[in-house]
Amino acid sequence: MRAFLLLFLIFPVLELYVFFKVSTAIGFFPALLLIIAGSALGVLVMRVAGLATALRARSSLQRGELPAEDMFQGLMLALGGGLLLIPGFISDVLGLLMLLPFTRKLVARKLRQRVEAQAMRQRAFSDDPLNPQPGAPARRPDVIEGEYKRRDS
Repeated sequence: MRAFLLLFLIFPVLELYVFFKVSTAIGFFPALLLIIAGSALGVLVMRVAGLATALRARSSLQRGELPAEDMFQGLMLALGGGLLLIPGFISDVLGLLMLLPFTRKLVARKLRQRVEAQAMRQRAFSDDPLNPQPGAPARRPDVIEGEYKRRDS
C-alpha cells in the first residue's frame, strides 16, 4: 500500500519531468499536440473497445458461454484507453502497451497465475464439511431437527 501511495505521489512529478525533457527536445507546442493527440486516441479507444466488448459478450452469452475472457480483454482495452486519456508521455506509453495484443496476453497469463495461487491458498485453509480436505477426518454437517406447521391464509 505504501508503494502505491509513493507511486501516486511521484507519478505526476515524473510526467512533468518527461514532458519538460520532450518539450525541450522537440518544442513546447509539438509536445503539447502529442499529449492532446494521445488523449483523443484514448477517447476513441474507449468508445470502440467498449462497444466491441459489449457485442462480443452478448454473442458469447447467446451461445451459452461465459464471456469472462472477452470481458477481461475489454477491461484491459479500457485500462489502456484510460491511461491514454491521462495527460503525459509515461501514461501514454503504458496505455499503448496495454493496447498491444501480446502484452494483454502476458498480463492475462500473469494475473491468472496469481488468481489461481490465491484460490489454492484459500482452499488450503477452507473448512468445508461437505468437501473435506484429503487426509482430514470426515465431519458431519450440523443438522438442526425440528417440526413445522404450514398455515395457509
